[in-house]
Amino acid sequence: MRTTHQGVGEMERIGKDLRSAFVDIAHLQPRITINNHVYLEQTTPTSELAIVTRRIEVDHEFQNTWAGSSKRVKLHATFAVKAGFDLRQDLSIDVRPDEIVVRLPHAQVLGVEQQQVDVLAFENGLWNRISATDVQSELAGLPQLAREKAVGNDLAAEAERTLQQQLAARIHTPQPLRLVFTDGIKATSSDR
Repeated sequence: MRTTHQGVGEMERIGKDLRSAFVDIAHLQPRITINNHVYLEQTTPTSELAIVTRRIEVDHEFQNTWAGSSKRVKLHATFAVKAGFDLRQDLSIDVRPDEIVVRLPHAQVLGVEQQQVDVLAFENGLWNRISATDVQSELAGLPQLAREKAVGNDLAAEAERTLQQQLAARIHTPQPLRLVFTDGIKATSSDR
């Protein structure tokens, strides 16, 4: 009987350590179960957890020729792109005697914030002039280019690896810690 109480007490201590780690890293408390019994319910004061922010630069050029007259606009923009986790989806931790399973959604690009735009070329044709609509249209497309570049650079996977490293650095338990990323598209897991 004593070992059962010691085992449950140890798992409760681990549950508290996990809660503290998530509060420190993410400023949220996940749902924690110990031996299939809910120990702590999930609270989320924030809906997103940005783990990685990367500076992304994009270039875009618009050129149009009409009746032999050409106009051209070339833009260079810098964005801060954030990747992390949408916490409106389920986040839970299950502490078991043989392993700890953390379930959370796959990381994704959470935000694209424009920091700077430079106009590298602004050339009017003789009768084919650059309009405000041309410039506005080209500026509106820049954030999507930055998002696509961040996805192409696998920024979301970097956020997942970074969270795993942060948890491994803060949580020291005898049983393995396993992160399970779910979102309906792909379900993979990573072991510490």
